[in-house]
This record gives sequence, C-alpha cells and structure tokens, in this order.
Amino acid sequence: MKLLLTSGGITNTSISDALVDLLGQPIADSTALCIPTALWGNRRGPVSVPDVLHGRAWGGMTSLEWKSLGVLELTALPTIGEDCWVPWVREADVLLVAGGEATYLCHWMRESGLADLLPWLIDTVWVGVSAGSMVLTPRVGEEYVGWPSAPDDRTLGVVDFCIFPHLDVFPENTLAEAERWSAGIEGPAYALDDQSAITVKGNTVDVVSEGRWKLLK
Repeated sequence: MKLLLTSGGITNTSISDALVDLLGQPIADSTALCIPTALWGNRRGPVSVPDVLHGRAWGGMTSLEWKSLGVLELTALPTIGEDCWVPWVREADVLLVAGGEATYLCHWMRESGLADLLPWLIDTVWVGVSAGSMVLTPRVGEEYVGWPSAPDDRTLGVVDFCIFPHLDVFPENTLAEAERWSAGIEGPAYALDDQSAITVKGNTVDVVSEGRWKLLK
C-alpha cells in the first residue's frame, strides 16, 4: 500500500498534492471508500450528521471531488461475506479512514479480515486521519487507549514508527507531552500538527507539512 498518514486530514495544498502524487492520477478520476469504524469507539456520543455529510469527520477527505465515494463499515463485514466486500476494496483507488479510537479500529480491522488483505493492496492508497493513521503504527501509547475492551495499546505495526497527532491543537497536546509520550514508546516517533502528514511509498518515508512537526526520536 501507499500511505498518507495525516493528523487532521487534507488541510492544505501540500497534503493535497501529496495525495494526488500517491494516487498517480487526479482525484476526480479516483474511486474512494471511507471507513468510519473508529468513530464508534471514541465513546463521546453520537457522531454529528453534518460532520459526516460535510466531510469534517474525515478531515475534509470525503468532501473532495472523487469519481465515486462509498462507505465500508468494518463491523458489518463479517455478516456479508468476503466474496461481497473484498472486490469493493480491491477495486477502490483509495481508502479514507476516519479518526476516533485506534484500538477499536484495530480490533475490527482484524475481526473483519481487512487487516489480512492489506499486504495484497499494492496500488491502493490509505489515507488516515488521527486514529486512522495511528492504527497502522506499532503502538499508540496508553494515553490513547479509550476503548475499555482493548487488551493493550498495540496496533497493526504496518509501519515501524509511531504518531502523536494534533500537536498544539488541544491544550494538552504540547511538544513536552509528546516527548513524555514518546519515552514510553519503542522506536521512532513523530509529533504532527493538523497541517502535517507522513507519506510512505515503498521504503521511502517523508513528512509533508505547512505547519509544525518533530521527529521525537
């Protein structure tokens, strides 16, 4: 897969250009599936309908002018069979993965079978917002575990670095807190504000930013 791991979504021209580069074609020629599953695990109350319809829940990703845009709800997939949903995923150019609760999303990626399919999606672009990005890292840190049934803070480990999202966006998301968080996480870790993202294409990892970010270690 080709990855665009964002903190806040498609928030500026640099991140938008990175998306087009990963797609290898205009957004208007690309088909997308959005995955809202992580939203249901954050236990903060019902998701706002306007937020979903206008793309705010996906950091503006669903508001882009896609050729087609569908919804892939992971909690429903075990009830419909792989012969139904696997072709949908294989045919999509991009998966747009909403933020919310990363360990809940990780659970349902495994339970649904989507996690097992990822290695075969060579040309597919994964675009994550917050937890939708963090789920591909090895760990999220205990601070980001909000789902009571999560066994621990481990996630899928598709990439070998961790992400501290929303740097400076919330009062508690300071650089000092990011550095404290990273001390309990093995391996490389990045702090990203909502104007920053990480691209992964093959073995190449790059930061795209019009804001503030830091490689913590």
